[in-house]
Amino acid sequence: MRTLHRTTALAAAGTAALVLTLTACGRNDSGTAPAAAAPSPAQPAAGAGGGGGTGGSASAPAPAPNAGTGKTGAGGSPAGATPGAGSPTSAAPAGTSVPACTTKDVSITAALQGGPPYIHLVLTARNFSGRGCRLVDFPQIRFLESHRESVPAVAGSKPAAPVVVDAGTPAYAVVKLSGGGVHEADEAVTSFTVTLGGGGGEAVVKAPGPAGIAVDPAVWATGYWTPELRNGADEF
Repeated sequence: MRTLHRTTALAAAGTAALVLTLTACGRNDSGTAPAAAAPSPAQPAAGAGGGGGTGGSASAPAPAPNAGTGKTGAGGSPAGATPGAGSPTSAAPAGTSVPACTTKDVSITAALQGGPPYIHLVLTARNFSGRGCRLVDFPQIRFLESHRESVPAVAGSKPAAPVVVDAGTPAYAVVKLSGGGVHEADEAVTSFTVTLGGGGGEAVVKAPGPAGIAVDPAVWATGYWTPELRNGADEF
């Protein structure tokens, strides 16, 4: 019986010693138990707006310059493009660079163009110079010395483009002379003068026929130079 009480007392003493040891290990040097560590705050998700905050927030990558923005360079041309590349150049109006014909470039002859109700004359200017030239406007014709003004031109006969005559090629002007037949107002003309526009000079032209031509100052008129022969009756 004494042995049983002694064993029980030793067991109780061992348990008490174990409790005292564990209590001593759980205290710090000051004799108090350490405070539990506070949980660390959760890290913000990558890319979330932090209001300018730091501490682990990821920076967004900078966009590439002009990548997919459709922006243009200086002057409104696409970035990197050469200014003026592919732009068409403007051409001068046809014939403006060709020199005006002079009486040293063309020879002028005359022929009758019959047909009622009026008698017409055809002037032919043929280029013999070996280079192209441009006939300006209409021939300035003087049939009579008593009439200082030139024969008036018919505006409706003016061509749309400048009349350029190449070497060896002709151009034409149709001139209304009279109403046909013999009238007291008609005057006989055996030669007359033609002045070319643009300072081309004056030429003396022989009238067709052995007796010349009859002209009437009340009805005469001239057309513009044209590259093709026209029927004067269709115009005036």
